[in-house]
Amino acid sequence: MSKTAARLALLFSLIGLGASATAVYVHYHLLYDPRYTSFCDISATVSCTEVYRSAYSTVWGVPVSLFSGIWFVFAALLSIGALIGRQELRESIPGYLFSMSTMALAATLYLLYVSVVILKTYCPVCLTIDAAVVGLFLVSGSAISIPMTSLPGRIARDLRFLVGNPSATPATTAAQQSELERFMATAIRVPLIVPTDGAKVLIVKFNDFQCPACSHSYLSYKPILAKYEAQYPGAVKMVLKDFPLNSACNTASSMVHPSACDAAVAVRLARQHNRGPEMEEWFYTHQPTMTPPSVREAAKTVGQITDFDAKYASTIELVKSDVALGNQLGIRSTPTFFINGVKVEGEWAPQYFDQAIAYELQHPR
Repeated sequence: MSKTAARLALLFSLIGLGASATAVYVHYHLLYDPRYTSFCDISATVSCTEVYRSAYSTVWGVPVSLFSGIWFVFAALLSIGALIGRQELRESIPGYLFSMSTMALAATLYLLYVSVVILKTYCPVCLTIDAAVVGLFLVSGSAISIPMTSLPGRIARDLRFLVGNPSATPATTAAQQSELERFMATAIRVPLIVPTDGAKVLIVKFNDFQCPACSHSYLSYKPILAKYEAQYPGAVKMVLKDFPLNSACNTASSMVHPSACDAAVAVRLARQHNRGPEMEEWFYTHQPTMTPPSVREAAKTVGQITDFDAKYASTIELVKSDVALGNQLGIRSTPTFFINGVKVEGEWAPQYFDQAIAYELQHPR
């Protein structure tokens, strides 16, 4: 979510919260002070009093405006998270806000129907709340950059980030940092014929889109890579190499992941439509339900690929080319990384991955 969209979402949340607080104030004064006159009682058809004294203004005896105020508090907190949270949390927040706004919009339309058709009375404060909900709906809907179907899989991960530290990678101790630097300084470096495009740190990842550790490392390392791209544009480059653990395209492997070859093809074809990141995200967040048919359906809906079968044969040969390189390099499992030629089998804790990049930037080769 862009900072502009996040600021607009926060603005609408605060407007809605202020209007909800005003509505609660007016509602309770009408209940307990018979002499009270609402400031928004303008005419017979424009009146807060008529609306708040109706049976539609409460749920279980609680003013509807109190529920809307609580809703806007959550919306404001999410908007703040979109401004200061880590990258992957900011990506999820438009989807959360859009889901919330969709449900709130349904309630808003119902109450608007009650006001216009049944009560035939307009409440200025209520209309302000309605406008804030519509504003949040439009802003969040336009800011969504991930498949909405990935939201359930993101909730638990984002909650873990919020309970922990939502904006930083855990720091390494001095001893851990010293040991990692010693490892990076003395490790054998494998020469890879992969263009660096001027990057000081080249990270090559041999990947399987149906591999849980590949998904976890993708989600864990994404904010780290975003951080370095923001601080040192172009200095760190990540290159993805396919290594599906599927004998259909990797004869050295058994049939561990039956959808992995098709997923690798789908991502390559999606890149031709500038939908590569979205396709990768979908696979990483839908691994438990991935099947060859679901991969093809996602290729069409997420990757905008209409000629999957026609291009499959030629594209799978490119996947096999990556597999052949991986076999030459002795790849035995996924993910396997090469950080400036230093081979890392499996997934390092995010803080070590972060520190390795920092070390390589400080010790250019």
